[in-house]
Amino acid sequence: MKTGFIGAGKVGFSLGKYLLLNGINISGYMSRNPESAQKAAEFTSSELFTDYPSLIADSDIIFITVTDGNIKSVFNEMKKYDISGKLICHCSGAMTANEAFSDISEHGAYGYSIHPLYPVSDKYESYKGLKDAFFCIEGDEKYLTFLKNLFENIGNNVRIIPTETKKEYHAACAVSSNLVCGLIAESISLMEKCGFTEKDALSALRPLAFANMNKIFETSPSQALTGAVERCDTETIKKHLNCIKNEDERNMYRAVSLMLVGIAQRKHPETDYTEMTALLK
Repeated sequence: MKTGFIGAGKVGFSLGKYLLLNGINISGYMSRNPESAQKAAEFTSSELFTDYPSLIADSDIIFITVTDGNIKSVFNEMKKYDISGKLICHCSGAMTANEAFSDISEHGAYGYSIHPLYPVSDKYESYKGLKDAFFCIEGDEKYLTFLKNLFENIGNNVRIIPTETKKEYHAACAVSSNLVCGLIAESISLMEKCGFTEKDALSALRPLAFANMNKIFETSPSQALTGAVERCDTETIKKHLNCIKNEDERNMYRAVSLMLVGIAQRKHPETDYTEMTALLK
């Protein structure tokens, strides 16, 4: 089966290259920016398409790798042509297949969302990391197993997720990826008040953050938890709250610390965290 792409951004580049290197035939790329599509085609030894009918006719699987807000409009253009029998996929973590392709069955095609749990940040380099990515798939029952097997045969872990849980799934991804950026940015801001440059702060925080993340994934958040919340050290928490002057940042510290209280209580049921909880609310 041949796979084509509409959209030549970071995801289109990366997924196309990854599939190509794992034996999947790439038909080519189409984009509103022909120069980007040409570069993607060159990167994947495939063709440049300049119209929908040609790409559709030459592809069995079509990935719409544009921004979330443009997926529906691209599909609306595609369905003006014969898409019967095609597997049409998007890579949005937040949008279900049905949200993107609500009337796809009327056109005889099959819709899927295929989302890699991986931060695709570079057109020419991110494909290298997709070998370690966990893929989650959702959509029409007919080809779910086929697509699951396709990625499993490449070597990826794959999970078919229920359509109704897609929002929770994507929120989980955002918490583990995007929100971490906010937490690290706040750490850097506090370190800068101690005289660190951003570069020096990152160097200082890196071993701490990496060691803790490794411990989390090797064991569990409970086993990795240390610090003032776990030992119920309210005096230290008061000092932290007093030094964080920005209200939004202080509220963030309170909210995350309250979650840690819940973990700590389960870990140490013999400890009374009532005072800690009251302090953080």
